[in-house]
Amino acid sequence: MGSSSSLSALHREKAAHWLLAGVACTALCVLCAIMIFLFAEGLPLFFEYSPVQFFGGKFWYPTSEPPEFGILALLAGSVSVMLLATAIAAPLGVLTAAYLTEIARPAVRRVVKPFVELLAALPSVVIGFFGMVVVAPWMQETFGLNTGLNLLNAALMLAFMSVPTICSIAEDALFAVPRSLREASLALGATRWETTFRVVLPAALSGIGTALMLGMSRAIGETMVVLMVAGGAAMLPGSIFDPVRPMPASIAAEMAEAPFRGEHYHALFAIGLVLFLFTLCFNLAASFIAERYKQTGSSAL
Repeated sequence: MGSSSSLSALHREKAAHWLLAGVACTALCVLCAIMIFLFAEGLPLFFEYSPVQFFGGKFWYPTSEPPEFGILALLAGSVSVMLLATAIAAPLGVLTAAYLTEIARPAVRRVVKPFVELLAALPSVVIGFFGMVVVAPWMQETFGLNTGLNLLNAALMLAFMSVPTICSIAEDALFAVPRSLREASLALGATRWETTFRVVLPAALSGIGTALMLGMSRAIGETMVVLMVAGGAAMLPGSIFDPVRPMPASIAAEMAEAPFRGEHYHALFAIGLVLFLFTLCFNLAASFIAERYKQTGSSAL
């Protein structure tokens, strides 16, 4: 009787093992299929169009004769919007996480945290609509601009979207810091602020770095918001008030008009390939930062 139940439990354990392995392999296969598809549809552009012209060209005129597929302006728009959005969202997200974990009382945390997480559930089209209807007219009147649809507007909306992601992951990283570190710092005479900024935050730096990388990935890959509020001008930005056209906006706006398997079609997939490589670099950087600071923290302890 006991041996049969043990055998049954062993079979269930093996079944669960193979089920989880199958799910993991499925996710990996889907990722590989997407990568192969992007390479298959994007690389043919470079058989007839120089990579130097593609990455260094300042003009994106896919319907001209001959067409021009220079993504330098699109790339500059994506990078500038991502960096400005991260500069706004990073301190807001990390400091909010620090407040929730180190300062806020449990009753306050139960109220504030659901509202922060609710921001992540807002559809991107709603945030883009808010940027068009509310932020753009206010920015245009306040700063005397020709248009409120510009780089700063897009960065503000993307920061608004990235804060919940950064806050949630940074909060988990701060909660994972051992309580003994806090108690030791306080016992040595440090204040709560000194303990938070000199002990807790450095100890959670790997998780905070991961949160920032995910926030940057969210910002550079977002489509609807930048399509609605960035201005749509494929030009190199000279200031934060200039309209820009990030790479995801070009893909969303032009894919329906691109002739199937034509140069324009392959150029849009090549842009998607560039976005994929950006995201891959961010993930590798996050992994490197997490591993480096993990080793540093272990050796310090």
